[in-house]
Amino acid sequence: MRLKRENFNMMGKLGVIVLGMFAFGYALVPIYKAICEMTGINVLALSDRQIPGATSSLPANTQVDRTRTITVEFDANSRGPWHFKPAQNTLQVHPGELTTVMYEFQNVQNRTMSAQAIPSYAPAQAGAHFNKLECFCFSQYTLAPGEKKQWPVVFVIDPKLSKDVATITLSYTFFEVGGKTPAAPKATTAAVPPEKQAGA
Repeated sequence: MRLKRENFNMMGKLGVIVLGMFAFGYALVPIYKAICEMTGINVLALSDRQIPGATSSLPANTQVDRTRTITVEFDANSRGPWHFKPAQNTLQVHPGELTTVMYEFQNVQNRTMSAQAIPSYAPAQAGAHFNKLECFCFSQYTLAPGEKKQWPVVFVIDPKLSKDVATITLSYTFFEVGGKTPAAPKATTAAVPPEKQAGA
């Protein structure tokens, strides 16, 4: 009987300890927040306006060269039955600035077609400094008859681009994949009259 009573007392003590630990763990978060607010130790938990000396605006991107402006012209060519054009023909950008332009596509055939775009740059030296983060030219696309799509080009012009370059033309050629590419036009030769052939 005595052993039973001792076991019961031990279970009661353990239960009190468990309840105390649970209460302490539950109260730990508000206690921690109160201590951090009083001492100012956990600056990361404060909002921007509460941090001493902080401003409400986001820090500027120091990689953007705002002393230069480059005109980017967008050109679209299609080899085959597509409507393909940029949403805007030109943009003014700063080197280092993240920029997005949309291109519009439509399959005007009465059959499903797959196509891909190939970019080119003028002047040619701009290609090494024209960094595309997202571009429809990375993949092939399939459009149903009459289907329209818009896809973005997200790019950054490297500030290391020569200061002599003030205008860049980004040109895309959109062509059907696996289909018949229109043949290049053949040169025609005019018929030479026999009297001129004899006199030659």
